[in-house]
Amino acid sequence: MKAMGTLRDLQFALQLKIEELRQRDTLIDELELELDAKDDLIRRLQGELDRMRVSLGTPGSSAAGCLALRNSSQRIKRRAVVAEPPSWDEKQPPQPTASSHSKSPESQELIRGTLMENGFTKHLERGQILAIVDCMYATTVSQGSCVIREGENASLAYVIEAVMNCKLWVIDRLSFQSIMLKSGLLRISQSLDLLRSAPFFRSLPEDALIKASDALEECHYGEGDYIIRHGSPGDSFFIVSQGQVKVTERRSVSDEPTCLSTLSRGDWFGERALRGEESRIVSVMAAGDVTCLVIERDSFRKLMGNLEDDNKIGRDNKESKARCEEKEEVSFPPDTCLGDLQVICCLGEGQFSTVELVHFKGDLRRQYTLKIIRKHAVLSSGQQGRLQTERRIMLEANCPFIVRLHKTFRDADCLYMLLEACLGGELWTLLRERGTFDDATTHFYTACVAEALSYLHSRGIVHRDLRPENIHLDQYGYAKLVGFGCAQKIGSRRKCWTFCGSTGYVAPEMILCKGHTTSVDYWALGVFIYEMLSGSPPFSASDPMKTYTAILQGIDAVEFPKPISKAAANLIKRLCRNNPSERLGTQRNGVKDIQRHKWFDGFDWEAVRKRTITPPILPCVHHPPEYRESSLHHDDNGNSSHTELPDWDKDF
Repeated sequence: MKAMGTLRDLQFALQLKIEELRQRDTLIDELELELDAKDDLIRRLQGELDRMRVSLGTPGSSAAGCLALRNSSQRIKRRAVVAEPPSWDEKQPPQPTASSHSKSPESQELIRGTLMENGFTKHLERGQILAIVDCMYATTVSQGSCVIREGENASLAYVIEAVMNCKLWVIDRLSFQSIMLKSGLLRISQSLDLLRSAPFFRSLPEDALIKASDALEECHYGEGDYIIRHGSPGDSFFIVSQGQVKVTERRSVSDEPTCLSTLSRGDWFGERALRGEESRIVSVMAAGDVTCLVIERDSFRKLMGNLEDDNKIGRDNKESKARCEEKEEVSFPPDTCLGDLQVICCLGEGQFSTVELVHFKGDLRRQYTLKIIRKHAVLSSGQQGRLQTERRIMLEANCPFIVRLHKTFRDADCLYMLLEACLGGELWTLLRERGTFDDATTHFYTACVAEALSYLHSRGIVHRDLRPENIHLDQYGYAKLVGFGCAQKIGSRRKCWTFCGSTGYVAPEMILCKGHTTSVDYWALGVFIYEMLSGSPPFSASDPMKTYTAILQGIDAVEFPKPISKAAANLIKRLCRNNPSERLGTQRNGVKDIQRHKWFDGFDWEAVRKRTITPPILPCVHHPPEYRESSLHHDDNGNSSHTELPDWDKDF
């Protein structure tokens, strides 16, 4: 009887606990609802605050207040960063070297440990860290000396060894870039050579091999480690990069394993896994320290598929390319000169250029945007090559989702680019005014951008500077891609090496200088979608290095706000994969994988291509507020540069 009573007491106590847990669950649900309501309130208040900031220029506001607002707005806008070694030509990658400096084993271990703990450098490869350790040189500074001064251009990184005697280990930017470039080039070259050692990779074209090399993961094994076991499911293919492995077979459970062969660098195993789901028929064990390059079956199939699929996709891309170019040609006199144009008003002014709205004399309906670039600014920043590349790419581009460059001119002090006028303004301005966009609005602008990127990528061009500031709306509300200062045609090696783009939009492989392809644009597309839905990019900080560290940690470390649906979050995460070969848009179906994603269910892509869909936001395009008779002469403040490098701009 006592046992029965104890059992009833326990059951009663359990019921009390269950009821207590239910009450807690109810309380948690109520708190979550309250938190969601507060989140909504914060977003509404933020939207109201943004709209009030925009409306501060109404009568009654002080001139000083309006000027401060404009300056603040300009600071919020992001600029592209371009960092490349001197005399760098992406078509002919250099073989850079960095000097070596001797140091004690204790100092080597200190530097290596510091790099491995740093949020940025811990993502580097083992060989890169060892090269940095070898390259760093020692210096000492006196107590009280200033090592880093806020606001100065930084080109050195330091590791502190001793505080008392102020001993520092230093590496300069150029040496760091040289190490990263050399290791990246070497890794690609070695990966391609190893892939060609396998018969079924040997016949693939160069671009397919590059994709396969991006999908390879470097795995390390120690003495006696099993790489694959007999009877286990097979889903990976291995190429030995360093060391040796033993292939063994056990004929029965009671028998000892028999060594069938020893494989070394360039040999491969596990090829049956790429053909289908099969159990391993042998075991492979590391004989000492071993490094293997590994590709999984799913990654291989997504990248390669089969030749029939690839041929079909190639035909589809050609058809899509032809459809994209089916647009009404603008009637443009070939002998047009600057004297034929009349300025309507100034649209904006930047550090190196001025943008004006112009029209043909006698025909106010034929309006264009004229970008006026000061030559001395181009020369002082060393951007002559970039400007020539921008001109060439934009003149050749003929896509309804890319702003058209019609003609270029030059005079003694300035260069001129006559562009299609997008009178609907910047997408960035709309986003700033509204705070966020809903799914339907984001669908439309994402589709316009995806069509522009697909067009560029089909011609081997990578944009590298996608952000809301570089999306302009035409008078009908359709989005067009601009900002081709970072664009580049990819060379024969199918890789680019320059670090460029907006801080929060650059892809991990660009930060780590691994060489990049058009896949960086799809990473940026994922960031772009996130920013439109939430109002801010997923990776941002006051310090650019903290932003880059967050990017290297990956999109999975980002907390998604409530307005971003599960389907949208899934698309963003599949676009922002750290491994470039895993991103949607880069695999064998190309941009179709994005178009078929569940977030776009019910969206009419064909209507966007044909421009028959009504844009979600219709611009209010008025006649220009100011009309002034003005010539196109621009004072260059005596900074004439046309004699410094004669004819560098002869193509304009």
